[in-house]
Amino acid sequence: MAMLVGFAAPSQAAPQVIEITQVPCQFLEPEGTNHHYTSTKKADCVAINKESGDQRVEKAGEMTLPPGDYIFRVANEGVPYEVGFWLRDKDYDWTDKILSKKISVSGGGLLQGKTKDYAVTLEPGEYLYSCPLNTTPNYRLVVK
Repeated sequence: MAMLVGFAAPSQAAPQVIEITQVPCQFLEPEGTNHHYTSTKKADCVAINKESGDQRVEKAGEMTLPPGDYIFRVANEGVPYEVGFWLRDKDYDWTDKILSKKISVSGGGLLQGKTKDYAVTLEPGEYLYSCPLNTTPNYRLVVK
């Protein structure tokens, strides 16, 4: 049996891909249903989620994952303006200048019909994810 020289077995598994779909004012997967909201601008979603966002998040519960490397693959399906994604520690405060141990992964540029990947290594803890541009609720993620 021949031995391959110069090749090492991968020391780590490939990141797990978590697919998340944005429609106006919500992410589909955590809520399990498309509420078919109509939105032409961020302000529409601000009003919709002010009225119903907390109840919908409570009903959705939380996503639970083991610690590890992830790619959050976010798709814009039907939102007629740019959206993005923001995953952060539950107690993340963007005004705190010393955030060396806090996770915050974000980005925009997702026009209608586009998909973008966000890579992150998650340690045990509580996180939130949302879209500030499409003003979704703050969905819960627990890593344990």
